Amino acid sequence: MGVTLNVKECDRMRILVVEDDHLLNHTLCYNLNAARYTVDSALTKQEAKDFLTKQDYDLIVLDVNLPDGNGFDFCREAKERCPDTAVIFLTANDMESDMLKGYELGAEDYVTKPFSIHILLKKIAVILKRETENPRNIYEDGYLRIDFDRVKVEIEGKECMVTPTEFRMLRLFIEHAGQLLSYNVLLEQLWDCDEAYVDRHTLAVNVNRLRGKIEDAEHKYISNVYGLSLIHI
Repeated sequence: MGVTLNVKECDRMRILVVEDDHLLNHTLCYNLNAARYTVDSALTKQEAKDFLTKQDYDLIVLDVNLPDGNGFDFCREAKERCPDTAVIFLTANDMESDMLKGYELGAEDYVTKPFSIHILLKKIAVILKRETENPRNIYEDGYLRIDFDRVKVEIEGKECMVTPTEFRMLRLFIEHAGQLLSYNVLLEQLWDCDEAYVDRHTLAVNVNRLRGKIEDAEHKYISNVYGLSLIHI
């Protein structure tokens, strides 16, 4: 018996635009879509929070002043959920104290209105290029998120507690996405020792327990095939 992991292909870089000015919001989204980014649009802080509960973003273009709150608070919440999301603040206020506050919250840039769309697009391209050249050791698909650097697993934004053995299994599965893995291979890789230390039944129990933690009716990652494990992440 074995296991297979189903891994989805990565989408285009995903950007969330949070701007209450309808015309500016539309203009930003139009140009970002034209630049082949995947874009979501929010006019309020609440709309942005709703998007954030469903999807992680590579970058957020964020107005400081929103009708139902401020961008600084939303940035803090976004960074708590996904620390590696880049943020560019937009504001009509060029006060140094506000700029410093934005940078202290982890923003990549602070752009004062009015601004050139072309220059903003270039800033975004540079930031995202830096992200791709220094990739994060993270797997995420909108439902399951595995941060290998922080040894953390999340399901729909909520932490999922896994054992050290289960986390090692996840790492191995990600490294062999779409492949068939025999239990012999799993035993050798996970325990790095002779099979006599852990029998196949114990391994099967670990695989099934992991599936119970990360899968539901709509999200299937691991398939058991006779003699093999098929990984579908």
